[in-house]
Amino acid sequence: MVTRTQNEQPHWITPLVTVTPRLEQELRYDQLWESEKNGVALNNFGGSKGLELIPEENVETIIGIPGFLDRNIPRNTDGFADWPFLIKYRIAAANEQNGNYIVTAFMGFSAPTGSSENGNGHGIFTPTIAFGKGFGDFDFQSTAGVALPSGGLDRLGLPLAWNTAFQYHLWKYFWPEFETNFTWQTYGQDNGHKTLYLTPGLVIGRIPIHDRVGLTFGAGYQVAVTEYRTYNHAVIVSARIPF
Repeated sequence: MVTRTQNEQPHWITPLVTVTPRLEQELRYDQLWESEKNGVALNNFGGSKGLELIPEENVETIIGIPGFLDRNIPRNTDGFADWPFLIKYRIAAANEQNGNYIVTAFMGFSAPTGSSENGNGHGIFTPTIAFGKGFGDFDFQSTAGVALPSGGLDRLGLPLAWNTAFQYHLWKYFWPEFETNFTWQTYGQDNGHKTLYLTPGLVIGRIPIHDRVGLTFGAGYQVAVTEYRTYNHAVIVSARIPF
């Protein structure tokens, strides 16, 4: 069933930051090293990624694993982030021989399980629309969504996020990419602030291991290009085992 479902959609690779509109089944671990303001260095172990499953046609569920955040300063601020979940419903799709496009709806949710320094303190729902189109060896994948907190609106606001990944399929396993990661805060204490990160990177995969089991890995460098930012730059490494 999973093979049939994935054969009905494009066979692009999952980007480093942008959540792919494709339905994927894999185990994923990310590692981020962020450079923040005032000399703060943050290590994010796991990146809140985890297990991605296709339980039935046109549906994917993601059970994230809360990332562990470690800072050099101040002391005693290390801890786990909130617990993320995501469900996808594929609205329309065609593989490379029949149109090479996809449209998918997401509903994300983060449970407020994180520590006081690393969690949001409230549940957050994130409805998102995602789409992608391929042109030969080139493709783009894009998502647009809004985060709706269950409380703390003045502090958390209503951030709108728009991420887009541009990829080129080179040789057999190489996918150089360039991503734009844009957030616009529309309410709360940061109302009106806009943040844009540019993320060049390379993803390599899917390298077959046995039957449906494979290996995919990638790395990128994310740089803030707007005056307002949550961190200055970050190194991102991602490892996945699709199955």
